[in-house]
Amino acid sequence: MGNKTVLLTGGAGYIGSHVALDLLQEGYEVIVLDDLSRGFAAAVAGCELIRGDTGNKELLGLLLSKRRVGAVIHFAGSTIVPESVANPLKYYENNTVKSRALLEVCVQTGVKHFVFSSTAAVYGIPASGQATLQTPTEPVNPYGMSKLMTEIMLRDVAAVAPLNYATLRYFNVAGADPQGRIGQSTADCTLLIKVACETALGKRQQLHIYGTDYPTPDGTGIRDYIHVSDLAAAHVLALQRLQSGGESITLNCGYGHGYSVWEVVRAVEQVHGSPIPVVESERRPGDPPALVADGSSAREALGWQPRYDDLEFIVRTSYDWERKPRY
Repeated sequence: MGNKTVLLTGGAGYIGSHVALDLLQEGYEVIVLDDLSRGFAAAVAGCELIRGDTGNKELLGLLLSKRRVGAVIHFAGSTIVPESVANPLKYYENNTVKSRALLEVCVQTGVKHFVFSSTAAVYGIPASGQATLQTPTEPVNPYGMSKLMTEIMLRDVAAVAPLNYATLRYFNVAGADPQGRIGQSTADCTLLIKVACETALGKRQQLHIYGTDYPTPDGTGIRDYIHVSDLAAAHVLALQRLQSGGESITLNCGYGHGYSVWEVVRAVEQVHGSPIPVVESERRPGDPPALVADGSSAREALGWQPRYDDLEFIVRTSYDWERKPRY
């Protein structure tokens, strides 16, 4: 496999911290670079944490060269869609400009492998409700566009540099570590399952359902919810594929089927044991009626076998995490 020192940018965040656990289990040396603006130092266990900005080229140069980093997994960035609409320049700075700085230093220091945290938001609103790798990339918000721009930069850099990459387009990530070690702790998180669990436990007054008149069986939006630990496993497999000489690749990370907002609410109520307060609100601009992955690409290319493709299990791990004290 070659050099087993891996840098995780944004590795103190929700997804990055879960990937760090899996990398450590596979025998990698893990270095986390995070400015802790949304991540948590307590979520980083068993690996070195360096507090810093991914756009700091001087820091990156010292870190990547002195530690002889062989691979980078890039999570750092901003991820809230409504905020990206209100403050697009923040997203182009954090998700695109800083990614350019990171790629430049990776090439300068000889990093060979790069795994990029992208998003299904690059697809925009597919007419069929399902996104395959052949679906046109037509983002409808700055978040999705900022990620797509980085995908394009990565592709073009890899065409002229000795760098291979895996771009993973996430669908709706949810749940928490089944052992209860880490989970989603961001205070203003907008992820449906987390918000619903917080509402059930009294951390929020009510859950808003945005749109109940979509052309779906119950009128609410349908999404492909993937357990964070299954997503973490896909990252490790993608890195190992690159280290074994695999060509650069772009993959969808989802289960290939979806649940409506009301189905998620009912699952949370089932786990909680009683109804939760819900307010039906107007649609949000840019929300597709349905967005589900064609997840066959990750299964075929990586041999990825999801272990937690079960809505009740996803909800229960999230619910159990919300009952624990915060970091």
